[in-house]
Amino acid sequence: MNSTESEVRAMFDQMYKAWADGDAAAFADHYTDDATVVMPGVFHQGRQAVRDYMAAGFAGPLKGSRAVDEPQDVRVHGDTAVIVSRAGILMAGETEVPAEGERLATWVVSKRDGRWLVSAYANAPAH
Repeated sequence: MNSTESEVRAMFDQMYKAWADGDAAAFADHYTDDATVVMPGVFHQGRQAVRDYMAAGFAGPLKGSRAVDEPQDVRVHGDTAVIVSRAGILMAGETEVPAEGERLATWVVSKRDGRWLVSAYANAPAH
């Protein structure tokens, strides 16, 4: 693993620590101002939309959850990286992501002002 890939993986670690802490602002801080998030039935645009969505989730259905995300492929092209990962959410009390909850995700991250930030995220069911 090269140093750039290590930096990108460290960004994921920090982002998912914020998730585990239920901290929507810290989670969204890892997204660009103009980031897009696409999931089945969902489209969000901008860091504030990500923060609001996660805050509502942490106050309700995502309370006590944590995300798991295992990069399967990381490609770095200058100040942009594309990551394909196998992901899911462990709800409170779960130790494994149920098969129907497994996702394949595509991340586009950009280095801005020395930090890797999520520019675009999309996921789809893995099965």
